[in-house]
Amino acid sequence: MPRARQPAVRSSARAVPDERPSTRWTSLMPRRGRGLLRLAIGAALALADCLAIACVGFLAELVHRSLPGEAGSGIEAVWHVLVLVTAFLIVPTLARGEYSVEAALSGVPLLRRTATLWLAAWTGALIVGFLTKTTGEVSRIGVLVCFAAGLPAVVVARRLTVSLVRRHSTPRSVSARRVHLVGYEADVASFHARHDAYDLGLRVIGETVLRSPDTTVDPEEVRARLAEDLDLAVSVVRFLKPDDVFILIPWGEVAPLESCIDAFLRVPVGLHLRPGRVMDRFGEVRVDRVGRLTGLRIGRPPLGPLEIAVKRSFDLLVAATALALLSPLLLLIAVVIRLDTPGPCLFRQRRHGFNQEAFSVFKFRSMRTAKDAVFRQATRNDDRITRVGRVLRRTNLDELPQLLNVIRGDMSLVGPRPHALAHDRSFERRIARYARRHNVRPGITGWAQVNGLRGETLTDADMRRRVEHDLHYIDNWSLWFDIQILVMTVLARSAFRNAY
Repeated sequence: MPRARQPAVRSSARAVPDERPSTRWTSLMPRRGRGLLRLAIGAALALADCLAIACVGFLAELVHRSLPGEAGSGIEAVWHVLVLVTAFLIVPTLARGEYSVEAALSGVPLLRRTATLWLAAWTGALIVGFLTKTTGEVSRIGVLVCFAAGLPAVVVARRLTVSLVRRHSTPRSVSARRVHLVGYEADVASFHARHDAYDLGLRVIGETVLRSPDTTVDPEEVRARLAEDLDLAVSVVRFLKPDDVFILIPWGEVAPLESCIDAFLRVPVGLHLRPGRVMDRFGEVRVDRVGRLTGLRIGRPPLGPLEIAVKRSFDLLVAATALALLSPLLLLIAVVIRLDTPGPCLFRQRRHGFNQEAFSVFKFRSMRTAKDAVFRQATRNDDRITRVGRVLRRTNLDELPQLLNVIRGDMSLVGPRPHALAHDRSFERRIARYARRHNVRPGITGWAQVNGLRGETLTDADMRRRVEHDLHYIDNWSLWFDIQILVMTVLARSAFRNAY
């Protein structure tokens, strides 16, 4: 009777060719001071934020003292506000574990998180100032300078420190996480094929390849072999003292997976289940509770409650101001439209908005009124477009009445452009993730439009490019991104491309 194959326990020291055999196992052992070094890296990330805010404070003081009659009045109180802002910025970031090597290596977009936290920190500082009745002592100029220049300074500081961490976090560095892999031969090979330890900032110090289950063998013997393999793996892990153990057994094999979990819960290491391809699609995967039910949360609403409040406040402020300032122009356009061709000056059409709820979008009428209600997309040199309408469409002025939609809450200033209902129904079936555009309010302008992706969509590829830009906006939203798009809508030449 042939002898059963033994589990393979491999070290990754062979991946380092310059190490001698006598020092190979020594190189796999944890080095002294690793914990202190990782702590120092986290402290350096936090210190970079503090230094960036301090530099902004000095800049505000220079600006304040350069103005006539302003020297010495209220600038000291600005430093008190900055201390509060720093505390409100550092503490939540620290609590979320973002001052760590892993957070720096995660590749999560910095701007959105930092902008949201920056606004929240200033809100908290101003509330404290209001409650303590100290806001009257603060220099308004100093506060404005700190608020406007602070976010770019913090973002630049974080990008610099993150780039330094990524540059020096290699598998050979002391700060790299040391991991041990456990699984079947095919699963371990698949892990190496899909993941590069260098890019991940990890060092794979060992692998335990379990014997694959044999259907021709008695189930009791299979369980006995697995127990033997796991005992050996646990012994190796106790010796090597890795930071983390990755169990690569597929989730569908419940019994072997639970045996692995029970075995390694006895070892003081971080224990992780197999990273699946489904989870690789999502940036934030976490264990979450809904009531008494526990599950993996792979998605969340695109905007949180604070972000929704900030975006809505910005929309109302800008839309109301724009309507007040542009009311003479709006009235003039309405009169010219009525004089040019018969029909109403405003055009209304049903579109899908947030959560695919239908609403009526307002536009200045740019085409001749038609008796039939059949939808037909406007094309280049379309004979239905009036003389005035052609000017309005090329200058984007036909979109101005949608400021009323923003006030009503149907739309936002910036977001994915709403399409006609017939378009939505058609492209939703043909383009993956098309419907995800409706997870935020549609906008008067958007990231796709300022990049010239507008007008007639002749092929699915045209619409696919537009959808990709819309989803990029949703995944990377920030107030400053909205401001950038609004400025580009007015000034960028690409925003007027394909306007007809």
